[in-house]
Amino acid sequence: MSSSNEVRVVAMVQARTGKEDALRAALLELVAPTHAEPGVLQYTLHEDPAKPGSFYFYESYKDQAALDSHMKSPHLAKAFAQVGDLVAGAPTITPLKVIAG
Repeated sequence: MSSSNEVRVVAMVQARTGKEDALRAALLELVAPTHAEPGVLQYTLHEDPAKPGSFYFYESYKDQAALDSHMKSPHLAKAFAQVGDLVAGAPTITPLKVIAG
């Protein structure tokens, strides 16, 4: 059972046409340093097999403070600065609430 303070989100990032491989590489660079952050419980990158270039992060944090810290991390700031011309728009971040399982 998850803690009542646990925070989960899904973040979706869409690559510009022709930039799928470059964006994939940039997003992969986020995984290891994010796993090393305190309070990160899960941080997995997915790609929609039916729509290459549609990337999803499933993220789980110990609490809101851990998510806030992630959002201010140097590696995330660096990634945002580098991917501007690779993405079709701003990421969509959807908070999730566990209701079963």
